[in-house]
Amino acid sequence: MSALDAVDLARIQFALNISFHILFPTISIGLAWILLFFRLRFTATTNRLWEYAYYFWVKVFALTFALGVVSGVTMSFQFGTNWPGFIERAGNIAGPLLGYEVLTAFFLESTFLGIMLFGKEKVSNRVHLFSSAMVVLGTTLSAFWILSLNSWMQTPQGYEIIDGVFHPVSWWDIVFNPSFPYRLAHMLNASLLTSAFLVAGISAWRILRKVDGPATLSVLKTGVVMAAVLSPVQVFIGDLHGLNTLKHQPAKIAAIEGIWHTEKGAPLTLFGFPDEGEKTTHFAIEIPKGASLILTHDPDGEVLGLNEFEGRHPPVAFVFWSFRVMVGTGFLMIAVSWIAAWSLSRKKKASGLVLTALSMMTFAGWVATLSGWYVTEVGRQPWLITGQMRVSEAAAPHSSATLAGTLLGYGLLYGFLLVAYVGTIRYMATKPAASLKLANIYSKSASDSLSPERS
Repeated sequence: MSALDAVDLARIQFALNISFHILFPTISIGLAWILLFFRLRFTATTNRLWEYAYYFWVKVFALTFALGVVSGVTMSFQFGTNWPGFIERAGNIAGPLLGYEVLTAFFLESTFLGIMLFGKEKVSNRVHLFSSAMVVLGTTLSAFWILSLNSWMQTPQGYEIIDGVFHPVSWWDIVFNPSFPYRLAHMLNASLLTSAFLVAGISAWRILRKVDGPATLSVLKTGVVMAAVLSPVQVFIGDLHGLNTLKHQPAKIAAIEGIWHTEKGAPLTLFGFPDEGEKTTHFAIEIPKGASLILTHDPDGEVLGLNEFEGRHPPVAFVFWSFRVMVGTGFLMIAVSWIAAWSLSRKKKASGLVLTALSMMTFAGWVATLSGWYVTEVGRQPWLITGQMRVSEAAAPHSSATLAGTLLGYGLLYGFLLVAYVGTIRYMATKPAASLKLANIYSKSASDSLSPERS
């Protein structure tokens, strides 16, 4: 780490913090919607199988939500400790948006989460259902405000600068900035996909090890159907997002595609090894005119190259490969989910090979989300606020030794928490006593004639 300066270390530390934090909201947002679906199914059918599924997965949601909250607090401190220049100059915009997230989302989630977790015997089913819906609204609103701020930093508008400080002119333009609708749709769909593969993967794992409960197969089918429908939708949203990025952040697109010089009929580079020193991509596998066709919908369309942004473009190799990891994972999701859906529709149960593939894809959403987030954030470099404020202008004057020490501490802590999180979910999924207890509850309740209001 001695070769890195303080700004580099501060960037790495922030990247580590956001990488760890984003894992948990990505699951909690999507899983909240799945839990609401389970609750709605139970209310509509009074079939206790869906209640069984709900109470198993609400525990996973609670664990995920807790880690998301804790790591989110750390993220907030990062702005003050390592990036005070951002708050000093853009605090008039960032502060209210973060405040709206707390007021409209976090309080809503926290208030009704308790009823979700502990209200089964204390409130009616309708109140329980309403609480689940409020938690869904809270998690979605949280994503709304955070992505609004991040999108404004990517495509800023609705402001004026007075003495170097950003002041809001139009909150409508700030919140609904040009890239926000695409980022919100892309992230919400990514959260649903991540959760779909999580529930399908863990359910498949439980079936393979014969520790499944009465609702496991139904949960598996729910996850598979969600993944099969949403994965191609994500490709469509991603294409729209890419066209928006081409319009507002062409340097990012040039790095993603490895286009070194402005040209008409630019090829689509599938794989290769970008070399910034020689400004070329070695061993490139290309589709002639593919990039122009995708980006401009014209095989002879002109695409700006990195030569247009000398000194103002992101590190090419990192962005280039992160994008390909994201896209590759996305197409793998499509293949696995479609094969699993076809298998379940024909045989009513998945084969051992399909179950194994689904279990291996349990955390595939994390891979796609992180790689996509790296494309978004690293692809914005060297800007903190595109075109207006560089990253280096916002960093605190800490010593490299101080940042290296805190970075090491964060790394060790997050590594431990991540292993503990995955281990805890594994324990919950295979705990025989819990499965037996819930199965007995299901069996006993299946013969009951209670109405949903009394449940």
